[in-house]
Amino acid sequence: MATSSVASSSVGLDVPSLVAQLMAVERQPIDKINTRVASYQTKISSFGTIRGLVSGFQTALQSLKNSSLGFSATPSDTSVFSASAASTAVAGTYAINITALAQATQLAAAGQASDISAIAATGPSTVTFTVGGVNTNITIAAGATLQNIRDTINTANMGVTATIVNSGGATPYRLAISSNSTGVSNAISSITVQAGGDASVNSLLAYAPTVNPPALVTMTQTTAAQNAAFTVNGIAVTSASNTVTTAIQGVTLTLSKVTATPATLTVAHDTNAASTAVSGFIDAYNALASQLKSRSAYGSATAQGGALAGDGTLRLMQDQLRGIFNTPASGGTLTYLAEVGVAFQADGTLKLDSSKLNSAMASNFSDVTNLFSSATGFATRLDAWATSALSPGDGLIATRTDSLNTSIKNYSDQLSKLEARMTALQKRYTTTYSNLNMLLISMNGTSSYLSQQLSKGA
Repeated sequence: MATSSVASSSVGLDVPSLVAQLMAVERQPIDKINTRVASYQTKISSFGTIRGLVSGFQTALQSLKNSSLGFSATPSDTSVFSASAASTAVAGTYAINITALAQATQLAAAGQASDISAIAATGPSTVTFTVGGVNTNITIAAGATLQNIRDTINTANMGVTATIVNSGGATPYRLAISSNSTGVSNAISSITVQAGGDASVNSLLAYAPTVNPPALVTMTQTTAAQNAAFTVNGIAVTSASNTVTTAIQGVTLTLSKVTATPATLTVAHDTNAASTAVSGFIDAYNALASQLKSRSAYGSATAQGGALAGDGTLRLMQDQLRGIFNTPASGGTLTYLAEVGVAFQADGTLKLDSSKLNSAMASNFSDVTNLFSSATGFATRLDAWATSALSPGDGLIATRTDSLNTSIKNYSDQLSKLEARMTALQKRYTTTYSNLNMLLISMNGTSSYLSQQLSKGA
């Protein structure tokens, strides 16, 4: 039987060309499906872009909610203290007078000629550290060097840090021990070498200043534990730390220097942060709205349509956003964004009138806060909308994307079956027309022979 390897002749059929033309017709349904699949994939990519813009919009909304509730805390002298304020702060002016800074206990041992020579001749030695009222035992092994003792102390994680300082001279290596936390409540109150311990370890580490005889104190206290002491509007405050969170409601103070005269702390609504956040909200919304508009636009004789033209999900998202912006906030004297200078333009984007916003914040910051951040505030409702739209399970974007992926899978299954059919059909066409080609070649040969014979007889 003839096969596809049979070559066509000048008097036969061009089998490859004929089969290619037939297959081009047969593959038209496949081409249409591939075009549709490519369209769906473009839609999925577009929804991915929309998802990213909604996420960016939500980030801007959350920043707006936080900033509209925010306060600034401004010291008159930043070298004395720094400050930050949370949303629970209260606007006001405070006089801060610092008389003492919090300190941690710092101890230094007698100098040693070497930090790698054995100090503990016998052992092991049990040493008890009392830090912040808590006792912790460590074991100094026989033959331990100054470096070994340092590492053993640090490994115990008992709230102190040991280092070795080279002070120069004949015995330069001094073990320095410091409490990790400031304040009297975190002080190193004693270091005791238990009975039976090495005498050299005792001579190095013993520190029990409240115990007699004084010979039990061999380490030198270079800095005593101390609480911070200061006044707020004349009211005395103490703190174990120089970072103070409880003295003024909603304000964190970081004390840096003792004052000669009181410094001033001013707590006020943070209008600069709020203004910046409103601008960020507008930019993020305009980026999202522009993409929603362009990707949903229908084509015309002069312009190509958007990838999501006519898509119901995109129209629903636009309708939902429009509904939120058209619904007033409640609970305050301000109800619409235009009242604080945030207004829609003819092209559907938002524009900020900074002077109007600043005026509203200066006259009634609490109502501006309510407009954005209350339960019915625009930032609150738009944030809830973004959360719903981005939900991975039943959100608008996920639902539509899942539907498109399902369609692509179904079409892929169809394509697999059609491609298998095309392979079989191409083989059948090639065999059929190759056989026909052989028959035509044979008939042409017979015709030539008969013509020659008839010519001879004539």
